[in-house]
Order: sequence, then structure tokens, then C-alpha cells
Amino acid sequence: KENGVTVYYLEELLEEVLEDDGIKEFFIYDLVSYMNTSLEIKKTITNFLREKSPKELVHYAIAGLLRKELPEIKPQTLVDYVYEDSPFFIPPLPNCYFMRDPAAVIGDGIVISSMKTSARKREAMLIKYVFKYSKEFKAHQNQMLYDYRADYPIEGGDILVLNKKVVAIGISERTSPHAVEEVSSSLLERGEVEKIIAVEIPKKRTFMHLDTVFTMVDVDKFLIYPSIKEKLKVYTITRGENGKIKVKAEENFVKVLENSLGLDKVTLIESGGGDEITGAREQWNDSTNTLAIAPGVVIAYNRNEITNTTLREHGIKVVEIEGSELVRGRGGPRCMSMPLLREEI
Repeated sequence: KENGVTVYYLEELLEEVLEDDGIKEFFIYDLVSYMNTSLEIKKTITNFLREKSPKELVHYAIAGLLRKELPEIKPQTLVDYVYEDSPFFIPPLPNCYFMRDPAAVIGDGIVISSMKTSARKREAMLIKYVFKYSKEFKAHQNQMLYDYRADYPIEGGDILVLNKKVVAIGISERTSPHAVEEVSSSLLERGEVEKIIAVEIPKKRTFMHLDTVFTMVDVDKFLIYPSIKEKLKVYTITRGENGKIKVKAEENFVKVLENSLGLDKVTLIESGGGDEITGAREQWNDSTNTLAIAPGVVIAYNRNEITNTTLREHGIKVVEIEGSELVRGRGGPRCMSMPLLREEI
């Protein structure tokens, strides 16, 4: 906010959307569809939620609905008995503060993520309601690049908008190459984006998304986890003939970035000052997951002292934030934000 950024809060946007009784009914239907209960219990909880205000309904959608709030509901079917030990009828969304992952805005289009894990799938449903019905964003409803109900997983942490014409997408533990191809096809068909750089990274929990090992910090500078550099596989995707996409395996990541962005030189800044041990330690605290709020200005956790010093040595302004509790979720400042509108550079 201090840098002139307008910040929207998910719960406030949802509350505004759910003031409409018709939308509220659809929302409740979608919400209870994620429950592991019998149809009869779903009907009972549907009626319970209908009586709640938009604010209360949003609370249950994010924080969950405890069984003890409805002690009169007893198990009736095998499904009910099997899941009876769970304290929740509607489980909470503890990862909901990582707003980067459920969606990504690319120009005038939006990818609503098909989340890989069942624990996070409901997050994308919440985002759908914001973009489809909110007064602020409903104009985007006809600009859907990917739908959260699609078969192949993709998550926003793997999508990096490098400029108006070039997008990088990670192939990772959470994003499949099938989804990358589908999103690339949609982007190229629309015409504004001319090239997608697909970056395959090791499929490990520690490298969950591309933005956990690689982020843009200036128009010609990128922060990278040094231990990943030799493990990357890079492909470029462009428009081919007859409406098809053209895929090319590339050899040199830096050259791909320079050629794609039209730059004479691209600098890769190594996290941890290039030291393997320091890099690994600070990588655990998401040193590479910086949020660029302007060219050469990033937000980062203050605990990653060596990486932050290295960034400053390369002319990057680092705005530090406290992260002793936030970092426990295994995500950094970039993970906790979803850019909606980017200014021209």
C-alpha cells in the first residue's frame, strides 16, 4: 500500500458477491459438494448455511465448519461413519493465504487453477466466484484461459508473467505439461502473448513451484536458487501452423531469456550469495520467493540476510518483512499475493 498498490481482500470480495441470494445458493451448493458426508447430511448443512449472513458463510467457507456446531447431526451411512472422526464437516483452508496459487491473471485473461491436492481445490472455487460475480472483476468472466475443473493440474506459483508478450510456466510437482500446453494454446490463440517459456524443475516438495526457485526482480535480473541451475529443462512454445503450437527444446536458459525478452544481457542472481550451504538454508525460508512491486524493488523475508544483501549488491531495493510465522506455511511474499493489474514499463 505504501508503494501505491491497491490491495483487495478475498473475504471482502466474497461477502459482496454473496449479498445476491441467487449467487449465494449456487455458492452453498458448490461448497457442500466438497464434503465427505451422505446426501442427507449435505442437505441439512445446506439448510444451515442458507440461514447465515454473507460474512458468516465466508467464514465457514475458509475457516471450516466444526461438527460440534451441529451436534444433532448423527452418522447415517457408511461414508458418515468412516469420516466421523474428523472434527470438521467442512475442512478449513489453511493454505488460503497463499493467494498466488489458485489463479493467475495474464493480461486480460485469467487462469483459474486446477489445484493438484484435494486440500486446496476449494480455494480455486472461491476465486471463481470473485471473478465471475464481483463488480470489480466480473468483466473477466469471458476471458477464461483455464478452468479449475479441468483434468490436468496447474497452479499459479508456476506462472511468471515476464512481460506483455512472454510468460514462463513451470512444469513441477503441482503443474503438468498437459496443462501448460492447454494454457499456452489459449494464450497464443488470443494473440497478445507470443511466447511461453516452459521450465521443467525437479518434482519435489522443496521445489513445489517455479517461483520457489526462480523469480524476476528487475527487467533484466532474476533471482535463482543456484542448486537448481543444472537441473532445469527449458522449452519454448510459440504459435505453429494450422492453429497448433510449436514446441522447441532449448539448451541455454539465459540465452532463451535474453532472446525472448529482447535483451542484450540477463543477470541471474544466485540466492544465498551463491554458497551451496547458505543457499539451501535460506531456500528453506523461501529466499527466492520475492515479490516484485516495481522494477528493481522487491519484498522479501528479513531472515534471508545473505540473499537480501546479494540482491542489494546487484542494485535491487529490498523491502524486508517479518516472517517467523508466515514462513511456516512454506511460502514467501510472492506466494501470498495475486497481481491483478500490472502497469506498463
